[in-house]
Amino acid sequence: MGEYRTLSSLRVHGTLGLVTINGDVFLCVVTHSKTVATVRPGESIQKILNVDFHCLNRSDYDYMLNDQVNPFPTDGLDADGGEYGQQREPAMEHPCLALKKLLSGGSFYYSADFDLTKRVQDRHGQTSTVAIDSLDTGFLWNTYMIQPLVDFRSRLSDGEKDSLDQSKILTSAIRGFAATVAVPASSSPARARHSGFPSNMTLISRLSCRRAGTRFNARGIDDDGNVANFVETETIFCTDYLCFSYVQCRGSVPIFWEQASGLPGQQKISIARSAPATQPAFDKHFEALEKAYGDVFVVNLLSDEKPQEVSITRQYLYHIGNSRLNQHDDSCSEAEAEDHEHLKHINYDFHAQTRGPNGYEAASGIKRLIQDSATAFEYFMSEAMSDTIEQDGRRVSVAGQNVVLNQAGVFRSNCLDCLDRTNLIQTIISQMALEIFLRQQGEGNPTSDFWARHGTLWADCGDALSKIYAGTGALKSSFTRSGKMSFAGMLADARKSAQRLYINNFEDKGRQNTIDMLLGRLIGQMPVHLYDPINDYVTAELNRRAIEYSNQEQISIFVGTFNLNGKTNGIHDDLSSWLCPELDMSLRCPQIVAIAFQEIVELDVQQIMATDPHRRQMWEESVRQQLNENAQRLGSEEYVLLRGGQLVGASLSVFVRANVLPFIKNVEGAVKKTGMSGMAGNKGAVAIRLEYADTSICLVTAHLAAGFANYEERNQDYRTISHGLRFQRNRSIEDHQTIIWFGDFNYRIGMDNERARSLIKQGDLGTLYENDQLNLQMVHGKTFPFYAERTPTFMPTYKYNLGTDEYDSSEKARIPAWCDRIVTKGDNLRQLYYETAPLRFSDHRPVWGLFNCTISVVDQARKNKISNELYTKRRAAVGSHVASKGTESDEESLYGYDPIEPGLPPASSDRRKWWLDNGMPARSTVKPPSNEHAPNPARSSNPFSPTTEPDWVKIDKPNPPPSRNASVASTASAGRAETVSRKLPPPLQPSNQTQPQMPIRPATLNGDVEDRRVHMKQTLRKPAPPPKPSLLRAESGRSTPSMRTTRSPMPPPPEPRRGTNRPTSTASNEQAQAFPPPPRRQTNNNADVAPQPPPSRTLKKPPTSGYTDNPPLPPRRPTNGLMDQDDGQDLKEWKPLM
Repeated sequence: MGEYRTLSSLRVHGTLGLVTINGDVFLCVVTHSKTVATVRPGESIQKILNVDFHCLNRSDYDYMLNDQVNPFPTDGLDADGGEYGQQREPAMEHPCLALKKLLSGGSFYYSADFDLTKRVQDRHGQTSTVAIDSLDTGFLWNTYMIQPLVDFRSRLSDGEKDSLDQSKILTSAIRGFAATVAVPASSSPARARHSGFPSNMTLISRLSCRRAGTRFNARGIDDDGNVANFVETETIFCTDYLCFSYVQCRGSVPIFWEQASGLPGQQKISIARSAPATQPAFDKHFEALEKAYGDVFVVNLLSDEKPQEVSITRQYLYHIGNSRLNQHDDSCSEAEAEDHEHLKHINYDFHAQTRGPNGYEAASGIKRLIQDSATAFEYFMSEAMSDTIEQDGRRVSVAGQNVVLNQAGVFRSNCLDCLDRTNLIQTIISQMALEIFLRQQGEGNPTSDFWARHGTLWADCGDALSKIYAGTGALKSSFTRSGKMSFAGMLADARKSAQRLYINNFEDKGRQNTIDMLLGRLIGQMPVHLYDPINDYVTAELNRRAIEYSNQEQISIFVGTFNLNGKTNGIHDDLSSWLCPELDMSLRCPQIVAIAFQEIVELDVQQIMATDPHRRQMWEESVRQQLNENAQRLGSEEYVLLRGGQLVGASLSVFVRANVLPFIKNVEGAVKKTGMSGMAGNKGAVAIRLEYADTSICLVTAHLAAGFANYEERNQDYRTISHGLRFQRNRSIEDHQTIIWFGDFNYRIGMDNERARSLIKQGDLGTLYENDQLNLQMVHGKTFPFYAERTPTFMPTYKYNLGTDEYDSSEKARIPAWCDRIVTKGDNLRQLYYETAPLRFSDHRPVWGLFNCTISVVDQARKNKISNELYTKRRAAVGSHVASKGTESDEESLYGYDPIEPGLPPASSDRRKWWLDNGMPARSTVKPPSNEHAPNPARSSNPFSPTTEPDWVKIDKPNPPPSRNASVASTASAGRAETVSRKLPPPLQPSNQTQPQMPIRPATLNGDVEDRRVHMKQTLRKPAPPPKPSLLRAESGRSTPSMRTTRSPMPPPPEPRRGTNRPTSTASNEQAQAFPPPPRRQTNNNADVAPQPPPSRTLKKPPTSGYTDNPPLPPRRPTNGLMDQDDGQDLKEWKPLM
């Protein structure tokens, strides 16, 4: 560990797991907790008070970990203790801040001593070591985060597993409430065998994470039978010799219902799925309860007066009556049938029962209604026992618990939110169970102090659960706590109601997003994968052997769309030509039928702002009757309404055959308005998504903007719907494998009315489709990208005169168009039909399509079995390897590269090739026959494939470039200007006047380190020079004339490189000394530039031959007007540098 450093001075109590956020991996550790409960000796519960997130792949966030160490930093204070005038810049926000606040909020608990996810009855006799992989994932809130570590643990040997479990580093967290109150001996009701020690009363509430969320974001049930706000609450009373436990549960009404947030009175409830389509999920829920707890008694506290609650109760009772738990033989009498019911219920209108002068005290009247069931359900009780056994020839004493009684049933209570009313009733039921237990044990009546402590626990529990679900403490908690409702308690309830209104409307969306992030349910959220080369091999093998545990099935999907133009006179018409066309017998009863309507109501000013579901329900019933009549005639299963949705005039209803309901799950609906910039519902989309086996399907109906020339607005409507319509867990339309859009898209045919009608009469649908706006926009990728549409073979569906087959003959004379369309996306879809139906009561014609859809069905049990077998086999073959600093072993580099047959070498990888032995390099070392030969590029890269191509080809190398001293003549062709090479100026004629000379400087580019450093230093201090022209060089006093151009003045020539052209003769040196110095270069900065010498100074001549340490500068003359000379006589002996 010497190579590592501590990131925080805080103690780490355990890890909750790993999470990825924005591509970074964070390790979550518990840094502060406190003990809040002790169930039995040696079984303590800790409340999490603070967590930290350590980034494993970046150090950018490490400095933030110390912010909480010193909450009062002094680095912003001066010597006198005052603050500096300048404030510190705000720190970057930690990406896990929202998760940190959630986990540190005091609602999460863990235990290193026992399995906190299970009740006492289910963990009796369990060892003190908690095996993380045996926890109940329904109550384990860090399942997503801890799962990578659990998977890693599952692949360890038994000894390694025990060592990891003994370290208690892997932490399992629940959410809810846990607390223990000590009951002194004087108040304890268990006095018969009391030893004088105090007793403990503990209350543990475990909130399920399977349909977790906030108040208005999580309601009802899902397709797996999980309900919102499901809580298992356990009352535990322990003395020194016995342990009592009693469990209740609460949860949202187990039907598909939703409620919109808003002001009081505007929180409307909608039932999202029909009763027949809800029954499978309902049965799953109660069958799971019956398996876990035994018989179930439903205590429904909803009102019998409020219409919205009445509608929920009515469907609730329907499902209870049709539950499989209550099925019995027809030969049984009524009394016998009642005795065999495993699901019973009672409707107890809480508000009506507590409306009298006794207030909430009247709620205790429920005892007489449930007394018989409470007695029959019993409770869990164990007694301490001690015995002596012989071990290694000695008698030793052993202690343990002897189970006397087990709880055989459970009360399931609910109101609308399962908070306030439910908590008060559950307090009464818990009190009943304790009274039954004490009475059967022959104990005396409990004291008021005992019940006061009991009420305090339940009041604190109600507040904690309410804060989690609704954001505030529970209402009526003052009565639960003290047994009386005071005026102060009423004021507190009013304040809490106002706080709930604010939180539910403004904060719940962010809280829901954080919960989904913690549970790993956001779209695109990837789990952390711990590197395990053996597991990589198993994964590759599973993909290769997918056919062994999965199979493909074919289903039929029928979709239909119809713009009703607000008409209702066709509800009772025969719709079979549209819904039940004459097809092959195997296609007449598809598994899924999706029907969309547009303008189901007249879109006037009042209608576009609100939705009236009555008209949709009428059409749904008409469609269902038509489908079932057809199914009955063909002897097929009847259809049930899976889900319906409506956006003012647009509606979508999905019907499925009853026998496929067990294969369908996760049904959700969503709408998106586009009319009036999203404010009105006259235009927009309704979508319903579902999962059929292991394939996700999304069905979307849309009514886009009208108008002949408004195709850009229609394109924008599509983009708004595609990007803005979201399901739960932030799913979008594009997150599905199979997508079908159908509706009134309103795209028109881009030609005049007379020509369009003429082509229709001729039956030239091809020319019409070539001018169809939707077709053209899709071809250019401006709408529905990557979608496909089958070419329509039917006449345009808009606009007809009502009751006829004639197109619009009114004054507007609308151009006929294919407004009603079906487009699809998905590799598993094959369209069989795309037709219209002759229903004439609207100005549109209905359109329908039939698809064959390939569904993937995975046998998870078979897949898990194959995975375990592969892992065991591979681990035995390669042995165990641990991470080290050394290089990867040969065996480790071969994971996943098995030979295809015994005796053959392993397959090639990126590190080794099977045809190379003894560590030979993979790069070829074969030499060509000569330097003029190269490998033949036309030959196949596979050396063993037969070919007639030679291995080597001769390559004719190009001639070397001409010498720099060769003369080049530049010519200009007619009609084209050629580039003219730059020319150095001619030497000046020597004069008798002595010219000032530049000081002799040592060469700066001769390769010396010091010279290079000085050169770079001076160069960097100068401003960037203008672009340099091509350099020209004079050749020993002789030059060849080059042509000059008059197209534009040439820029000044560049300064020749100093110190590189060494003098070769005395004449050249003398000539160089006759030139005046160049003008001093002007700078725009404060760079340090060497000063120019005085112009009158004459430099000493260098030696006449050979090289010197201080060579002179090359000749130079003023550059102003240099290239503007017209005679050109001085340029005869100069030529361009090649």
